[in-house]
Amino acid sequence: MTDQSNPDRVDEGQPLIEHLIELRSRVLNSVLAVLIIFLPLFYFANPIYEYLARPLMVYLPEGSSMIATQVASPFLTPFKLTLVLAVFIAIPYILHQIWSFVAPGLYSNEKRVAIPLLVSSILLFYTGIAFAFFVVFPIVFGFFTAVAPEGVAVTPDIHQYLDFVLKLFFAFGIAFEIPIATVLLVWSGATTIDNLKRKRPYVVVGCFVVGMLLTPPDIVSQVLLALPMWILFESGIFFAAWIKNNPQETKE
Repeated sequence: MTDQSNPDRVDEGQPLIEHLIELRSRVLNSVLAVLIIFLPLFYFANPIYEYLARPLMVYLPEGSSMIATQVASPFLTPFKLTLVLAVFIAIPYILHQIWSFVAPGLYSNEKRVAIPLLVSSILLFYTGIAFAFFVVFPIVFGFFTAVAPEGVAVTPDIHQYLDFVLKLFFAFGIAFEIPIATVLLVWSGATTIDNLKRKRPYVVVGCFVVGMLLTPPDIVSQVLLALPMWILFESGIFFAAWIKNNPQETKE
């Protein structure tokens, strides 16, 4: 029953309800976008998986092939890949929904900085995935198959392979967001460019530690992740300094 003696309580709650309704609408739109992309992609699920497995297949010994150790793996593994791919493709639209939800609460100067950062974060994420697939995978899989002991048949499981490559995709995609994180830290005042420069040796060590934690236990993939992270950190410092030296007006 509504408390008629205190109408302000109803008025104060109404904006929150409106925000929750809008948030639900944004979430449903994002889920619908993923579903729309997923349905036609699923028809090509097996060819998509074959393309994903190509960096490994070219290094397998002649006559070898990948295997499925679980009964449902031949169906569930391409299904999972297609669903993740649909999410990856829908990321720009999902971020647009997030932006549409938070943008009304931002100041004009915040919007001028946020829009380029949003677009850059999408491009960097895709660049990280492409770097992993076209540069890292051939090196890593060539190394793994070359060091296999004699007499050991290299026949990877399709489900384990998918989990492996998805882990690397996420690791490189997130690692390539370092320039965005660096710019945000400086722009928000959480740190300064001089402070970041002084901590450069610790950052380099941290990049190799993160590479060790996020990649498989081999030095090749660790270095291939750590070096780009360091370079991206330096680029983040450069762009943060550029933004700082080119201030925008804060008024509408």
